[in-house]
Amino acid sequence: MLIQDIRDSLFNVSDLNQLKCDLNGLQPVDVGEYITQLPEKQRAIAFRLLNKAQAIDVFEYLPTDVQEELINSLHDVQVVQIMEAMSPDERAELFDELPAGVVKRLIQQLSPEQRQATATILGYPEGTAGRVMTTEYVRLQEGLTVGEALSKIRRQDEDKETIYYAYVTDNNRKLVRVVSLRQLLFTFPDVYIRDISSDRVIKVKTETPQEEVAQIMKRYDLIAIPVVDREDRLVGIITIDDVIDILEEEATEDIQKLAGVSGDEEALSAPLVTIRKRLPWLLAIMALYIGAASAIAPFQSVIAAVPVLAVIMPIFSNTGGTVGIQALTVTIRGLGVGEVTPRDTFKILRKEVLAGLGTAVVLAITMMALSMIWAKPQERWVGVVAGTVMATNTLVAVTLGTLLPMGLKRLKLDPALVSGPLVTTMLDTIGFLTFLTLISLALHIFHLPQ
Repeated sequence: MLIQDIRDSLFNVSDLNQLKCDLNGLQPVDVGEYITQLPEKQRAIAFRLLNKAQAIDVFEYLPTDVQEELINSLHDVQVVQIMEAMSPDERAELFDELPAGVVKRLIQQLSPEQRQATATILGYPEGTAGRVMTTEYVRLQEGLTVGEALSKIRRQDEDKETIYYAYVTDNNRKLVRVVSLRQLLFTFPDVYIRDISSDRVIKVKTETPQEEVAQIMKRYDLIAIPVVDREDRLVGIITIDDVIDILEEEATEDIQKLAGVSGDEEALSAPLVTIRKRLPWLLAIMALYIGAASAIAPFQSVIAAVPVLAVIMPIFSNTGGTVGIQALTVTIRGLGVGEVTPRDTFKILRKEVLAGLGTAVVLAITMMALSMIWAKPQERWVGVVAGTVMATNTLVAVTLGTLLPMGLKRLKLDPALVSGPLVTTMLDTIGFLTFLTLISLALHIFHLPQ
């Protein structure tokens, strides 16, 4: 992030020449942060102060809405220069967010090579390896010597996104080997590439889900991974910076779904955006809670007869919901980072139930003690029922928190679809119905004092 004192000094600059000098001397990511925080009318002015090379680098670090805003405010020549210099994957990501008319105009102004690269990426489904890959990579023919390969890299591959790996293909562009830049630099020039390259190539298909790509790269400590089509032909690579973006995107999505927030809401989003992202979930949760309320409604006379229930039930509800969310969060996180799969369902459930038994005992004793403290002498029997139901609900909570996301994963759905509010509502409905039914039966069967 931009250091605070640097940010403050930039905001206080009134001399545009001095500001131009300062902005062109900073790292592109810091300039992008500075421009993003400016008022809308000042962003284009600040961006125009950048030299061509700096402007191209900074543009890729700007949020999509700011990029779109600048495209509309810059001259076509400037826009085309920036679009042409962007990496194909970044350009495709931007085009996903722009209006169709603007995208069509920009694509027509690209060079044939860049137009083809962008069209290739946009042709793959969102969330797949093909959609996040870049077509800028180093490709070598397997018949080259090390000296010829290095000469080719110097001559043709200067603008490639990464040169740490070179991918060796046959005459049909099928990926056969991989060689690192380190191997090329420390091998004699007359040695053939096929003699030093590895045929154990870790690769992914264009249709591989992006989360799976991130897990593969993490597992094998890769800084880039090749992407091949169905015929095993090399079509692109995915680099580590793309994987970091994928992991952040997936983690953000899972966290927001667990909390009942739709879309990718940002902390500084406009109030109307916040309302649009949250209100549908809140209305849906209210609808869900109608079920929990409906479970309580028939027992109003019971609650009136045993007033301590009104004190106990909020604690009962919050504790059970928290237990469920804890199990749910751990399970979804394990699935998300690849620690577990649906085949591990029994192992996880066994661990959660065993831990849940210990938790249930402690929570049940605590609930019984609180109930007896708050209840009138003739109502202290309620503590036994409250403790029993608390223990039962705890075990139900850990079971649901484990089985629901595992079930969705087995059905090839996103486990994060099981949000925290949904689990809490289910547990409230089950717990309240069980608790109040047992209290009602006790009052009726044993004619207990009220």
